[in-house]
Amino acid sequence: MTKASARQPGGMRPWRFVVWFGTVSLLADFVYEGARSITGPLLASLGASALVVGVVTGAGEAAALGLRLVSGPLADRTRRFWGLAIAGYALTVVSVPLLGVVGVLWAACALVIAERVGKAVRSPAKDTMLSHATAATGRGRGFAVHEAMDQVGALVGPLVVAGMLALTGGDYGPALAVLALPGVAVLGLLVWLRARVPDPEAYEREVTPHTGEAAETDGRLPAAFWTYAAFTAATTVGFATFGVLSYHLVERHLMAAAWVPVLYAAAMAVDAVAALATGWLYDRHGARVLIALPVLTAAVAVLAFTDTVAIVVAGSLVWGAAMGIQESTLRATVADLVPRGRRATAYGLFAGVVGVASLAGGALTGGLYGYSIPVLITVVVAVQVLALVLLAATPAARR
Repeated sequence: MTKASARQPGGMRPWRFVVWFGTVSLLADFVYEGARSITGPLLASLGASALVVGVVTGAGEAAALGLRLVSGPLADRTRRFWGLAIAGYALTVVSVPLLGVVGVLWAACALVIAERVGKAVRSPAKDTMLSHATAATGRGRGFAVHEAMDQVGALVGPLVVAGMLALTGGDYGPALAVLALPGVAVLGLLVWLRARVPDPEAYEREVTPHTGEAAETDGRLPAAFWTYAAFTAATTVGFATFGVLSYHLVERHLMAAAWVPVLYAAAMAVDAVAALATGWLYDRHGARVLIALPVLTAAVAVLAFTDTVAIVVAGSLVWGAAMGIQESTLRATVADLVPRGRRATAYGLFAGVVGVASLAGGALTGGLYGYSIPVLITVVVAVQVLALVLLAATPAARR
């Protein structure tokens, strides 16, 4: 059977599955990216320093990634991909509205991290189901379309939050409460999609019925996967969170807090374009296109921590482009490196490695920001040079 004619027994073609799952992610991104766009200013309003913002947002990303060390193998072992996906989305869409009603720093920090834990629970299962469908659509393009749809929600959510902040005079409570509505839609759509496509692996079985069966039985992940994870970890260490970027904007009086979500929305639009472009290039040229990621990460540090508004805005948009590559092409490459029977475990382990790097990166950029911005820039650029060396040593990037 050809890729174009692959069909789930329930009748839904793989591209339709990718688009519907993209709609789920669009609505979920509406919720949590709306909240993330104001995390820095919200925590600052409760008394957080730049270091606290960096550590909390970095810890949140570490939780979102590191806890997949548990959820990934659990998904492979139980094969309950849909159950884990629905549970993870539920935790996220409940945590965000609550963030708007707490009034103490420790509780807000806990909810920021809890929202990210929801992502940890769902992501290996979600990515594995998508990897099955994208075996029929083309991995780069399938993950890129999904990421682009993500970013529609990531664009709309911050704009809605910005509008609510403008209407309420900067009251974070109503701005976060409104995000409960798309959260309800996320859960309803997931239940419907599970009923239509109970076994997404059928897509991949139809187009590649025998590929990788020997590798699946020995229980080991390929050596190329670990080299690739090392490259990704290195480039992530130097990647500043948007929480630190937005903290810089507000604390240096470069931008009013109400405008920060608008900038974040613009960065998410760039994210979508970068995902589509690199996804298309990946299907034609392979993992070598990832050379762009360390270059963009270094550029973020050089541009985003200046005191000139136009340059900081440019750096924030470059941050969005780097995020687009991280959230699409990096995941597509994992699917091509690992056989399907071990793929959720691979996604979990990959995210765990990157999670440690995210925590280090959040603490590094937050800490060095308070110490010396020139030192911050120098360290980030040096780490990205190392990442380029590791990418050159990755077999997938040489094909």
